[in-house]
Amino acid sequence: MHTQIQIINIDASNVEQNGFFCYMSKRKSAGYRQKRDWLEKRFAEGMKIKIIHETGGRDVAFIEYIPGEYAWRVVQAPGYLVIHCLWVVGKGKKKGYGSRLLVECMEDARAQGKHGVAMVCSDGNWLAGKKLFLHNGFVPVDQAPPAFQLLVQRFGSAPEPGFPQDWQERLDSYGSGLTIVRTDQCPYIENASAGCLQSAGRLGIATRVVQMVSARQVQETAPCAYGAFGIVYNGRLLGYHYLDEERLKKALDSTE
Repeated sequence: MHTQIQIINIDASNVEQNGFFCYMSKRKSAGYRQKRDWLEKRFAEGMKIKIIHETGGRDVAFIEYIPGEYAWRVVQAPGYLVIHCLWVVGKGKKKGYGSRLLVECMEDARAQGKHGVAMVCSDGNWLAGKKLFLHNGFVPVDQAPPAFQLLVQRFGSAPEPGFPQDWQERLDSYGSGLTIVRTDQCPYIENASAGCLQSAGRLGIATRVVQMVSARQVQETAPCAYGAFGIVYNGRLLGYHYLDEERLKKALDSTE
């Protein structure tokens, strides 16, 4: 039997009621509240969130995207839509929902007269892999350390988007010691930051937190292509996702 679905368009008028897919069971958490507040300005900048809801069931997939000029990823993509997140969970997998959401985004980009759609992918954690995008006609146009790829669906002959090339200069700008670079773009970042601070404290390592507050700041100064989160130590990127104490210690040891 074919599952009936509804695509819910989230905006400023209904985000309080419908949420933004992530952390729905933790609406009182700091991460949820931070993301909710962050969204207020993003909707005015053209952000779109689309959620797939299975009739009689639950929300099983979502996509979040925004014009490249306002993207919280370190990518130079004026005139494109940039996807922040695309996630399919649980029983929603293997039903074509990821492709359906990509089509929704690409149709929106065409309707807005954009050059195309771009996505920062990674073979690591916290970002979608490239398989789904390649299947839907995206092509790789650039890469950035340690394992990021920029995939693009371009509609015409406009210049391709790309990554900057000043990664080491960005890392060096954070100086010596351990620095957590974070935003409120993802509700999981609060726990990742708190966990890193606690682990560093137990290891006796002084740590500072740099809170990025604008897309421009992310695009110009973030230490990796993900943009929304990064852990930097003495000019090296230790990670761009949650590191428990064991993995943090291992990453620190590898710098010696």
